[in-house]
Amino acid sequence: MSEIPVIAIDGPSGSGKGTIARRVATALEWHLLDSGALYRLVALAAGKRGQTDASEESLAAIASGLEVTFDADDTGEERVWLGDTDVTAELRTEECGRLASHVAALPKVRQALLGLQKGFRTAPGLVADGRDMGTAVFPDAMLKVFLTASAEERAKRRHKQLKDKGIDVSLPALSRDIEDRDRRDSERAVAPLRPAEDARLLDSSNLSIDEVTQTVLDWALELIDVT
Repeated sequence: MSEIPVIAIDGPSGSGKGTIARRVATALEWHLLDSGALYRLVALAAGKRGQTDASEESLAAIASGLEVTFDADDTGEERVWLGDTDVTAELRTEECGRLASHVAALPKVRQALLGLQKGFRTAPGLVADGRDMGTAVFPDAMLKVFLTASAEERAKRRHKQLKDKGIDVSLPALSRDIEDRDRRDSERAVAPLRPAEDARLLDSSNLSIDEVTQTVLDWALELIDVT
């Protein structure tokens, strides 16, 4: 397994890591792991069963039984399937994100998903995005990127995304929510949000999506050429 290269892209909520990971995976023709979607799937599956307030053990059992598939639609946008149901839209709601942040802090849930995440490591390579890909899940990743942006910029990006989808939401409320998620993710006892010691830091606050994508690709191609 260690011979299969991995690019780990970690960062806080709204940093753009999902978009960058998808673009890099497409450019390299590698597999993609959206680890954040897994925690959202646990939260969503629990909600569908009426178990939003379930015990840690029950949520871990749900995590262990997830049947998840990632693919893309005709425009190249990611789709996420739970069993044979396309749940992409449901996963992207703010409520699902808030629930997922709490679920992700549960050690037994994280342990239950660990094997599932590692299973995405298949040839020719994997681009994995999340909050602990380079520290806990793939510590031997060929390239580790910690992608960030200011909380203000991340809130603006999320606000625009929601407005473009016709969803009216308060920008100050989004800013508070992002700051709360940052605090929960960085202070949790298991796999807290932090850069790996050997991660390359990339602040995207003043960079375009194309510029960030090209930077990560340049770093990756340097290492692929070396190896």
